[in-house]
Amino acid sequence: MLQCSQKTSGFLWSERSNGAAHSFVGLTMEFIAVDVETANADLASICQIGIARFADGALVDEWKTYVDPECHFDGINVSIHGIDETTVAGSPNFGNVANAIQRALNDCVVVTHTAFDKIALHRAAARYDVTPFACTWLDTACVARRAWKEFSRSGYALQNVCRLIGYEFQAHDALEDAKAAGNILLSAMSHTGLDLNGWLERVRKPIDPTVEQRIAREGNPDGELFGEVLVFTGALTISRHEAADCAARVGCEVSPGVTKRTTILVVGDQDIKRLAGHEKSSKHRKTEELIGKGQKIRILQESDFRELAKLAF
Repeated sequence: MLQCSQKTSGFLWSERSNGAAHSFVGLTMEFIAVDVETANADLASICQIGIARFADGALVDEWKTYVDPECHFDGINVSIHGIDETTVAGSPNFGNVANAIQRALNDCVVVTHTAFDKIALHRAAARYDVTPFACTWLDTACVARRAWKEFSRSGYALQNVCRLIGYEFQAHDALEDAKAAGNILLSAMSHTGLDLNGWLERVRKPIDPTVEQRIAREGNPDGELFGEVLVFTGALTISRHEAADCAARVGCEVSPGVTKRTTILVVGDQDIKRLAGHEKSSKHRKTEELIGKGQKIRILQESDFRELAKLAF
């Protein structure tokens, strides 16, 4: 194994490809996994960064470096990862390695396990006046919660998920943790048949797809749209739960189906454009039937509803 320099600000990619074995059919897509360790409770206090690149279902490149956080090390953090002031002595600060990290992450799908590493990178970038990272983030904790039922509500820590998929690693080393996150995504892809784009879409939806049906809400009586009875149909850009919460905040009662009490039907923008009067959902057809019988129902596309809710809130 080619060891990377621990003090350098330049990327020394190794030529490895020894990740866990996975079975893929048409899932050849590249992504980057990243993890950081911090010196104290301040997420900007990054003291180690690990980056791993995956392609063709395997680890192909890796890099890590210690970082001088230019602040104190808390004993609790040191007890977890073993990194202290002496470890990072002579290492670059975040500003010195930021450009290299930008080159590695920008325009890529970047994987982390939970959002803390993503937040830490953004906080450190802000501290050193670095341009925000321009990448697409994917949280493998969210992936694990949807891929395996046993992790849907709890227990989805990095080590627990890796134990299930049979991936062994040394926890609390930034590079090892990054590789572990990458292998979780590979296993989830293999387990479910979803490719990278599939997972980017899946994490935006509820853990249990049937929950989409349980969206009934009472409207906020102080909301400007109180008294409206609203129903959603079609593909929305946000989850039904988020949409229902938004509608309820501005006063709408949210119902799962169209009835004689319905006053607003919100249709996904793509459905409005695609349907062009054909193949309308059952909710859409029932709404038009009720309108034809004299019931006052307003049909809105999602973007118009979101603007209306924003102005009314």
